[in-house]
Amino acid sequence: MTVRDEEAGQRRPEDEPGTGVVTAFGRQLKLLRVRAGLERPEFGKRMGYSPETVASIEQGRRIPQARFIEKADEVLGAGGVLTALKEEMGRAQYPAFFRDMARLEASAVGLSVYAAHAVPGLLQTEDYARAVFQMQRPLLEDDVIEQRLAARMTRQDIFTRRPAPLLSFVIEEVVLLKPIGGRASLRGQLEQILLVGQNRNVEIQVMPTDREDHAGLGGPFNLIDNADGRRLAYTEVQDDSCLYTNSGKVRELEARYGILRSQALTPCESLAFIEELLGEK
Repeated sequence: MTVRDEEAGQRRPEDEPGTGVVTAFGRQLKLLRVRAGLERPEFGKRMGYSPETVASIEQGRRIPQARFIEKADEVLGAGGVLTALKEEMGRAQYPAFFRDMARLEASAVGLSVYAAHAVPGLLQTEDYARAVFQMQRPLLEDDVIEQRLAARMTRQDIFTRRPAPLLSFVIEEVVLLKPIGGRASLRGQLEQILLVGQNRNVEIQVMPTDREDHAGLGGPFNLIDNADGRRLAYTEVQDDSCLYTNSGKVRELEARYGILRSQALTPCESLAFIEELLGEK
């Protein structure tokens, strides 16, 4: 990810923490396992994982899930040494360009999302999300798909977080017509959107394809509201992303989102529209 620094007004490269923290965790895990006098097969048996999986994690080739980290800490009597890295490991599950956005999203008090190509990740069903990852080119390895799928589903904890953040989505009509993953997958996805849209802190709006005036031709973007009252903006295209902290650019996208909302169907009209789509399928 690149950041537009508010003070400098220039792009600067961000650190790529994924590979480093995964390797460090693996080394720490091996050190604790050896100290405990456990060979990989015995440790794997106690953990419920194969020796090959344990080796992959120790060598930094595989990112462990939270449940693995918690159990390993317990089995090895690590006293919290491993679980202290759980948050960092969780962020490492995301592709490098999305890690900063995932961190901001997890603590946001408000999000505004304009989606023009696919259903936003926060709203995706497991079937739909898996299909999205399977369609990526170059092809992703199966274990990477499962890793990213788990991370995407974990992001949806935002809907049960308390206090509840305010969430707004503007979704292009065409997005709701794309049968990504097949017709059954799309139907399940539309049902999911309807279900989430019932939450009092969530507003979902559909942008009709026949609108002659459209403020979103520049592409999708997100607005993030922090607990300290600051608003940031995030854009992403072709596995490249930019986080805007510059107040001028943020205000520009903020104004654009406001116009998009005024041009889209109201939340009530939007849910009725999605219900009509489901009736046609």
